[in-house]
Amino acid sequence: MTLLELIRSLDTPSVESLAKRSGTSAGNLKQIAHGFRRAGPGLAINLERESSRAVTCEELRPDVDWAYLRNSGQEPNL
Repeated sequence: MTLLELIRSLDTPSVESLAKRSGTSAGNLKQIAHGFRRAGPGLAINLERESSRAVTCEELRPDVDWAYLRNSGQEPNL
């Protein structure tokens, strides 16, 4: 699901709550959802967590190597 799809599925108080829990404003979320701004990596992580993974870091920031970070706690296969 994209951030825009998620926002469109929520009422205004729910969007404001998601934004607050994620550490941003509803206005900033809408700017990101419509492609006018880009979520920073920290905000991408917060949005994935607060949306219960409905929106993922990969969707928000495809330019970041999330696979490396997601696997960083595992032992390397040598």
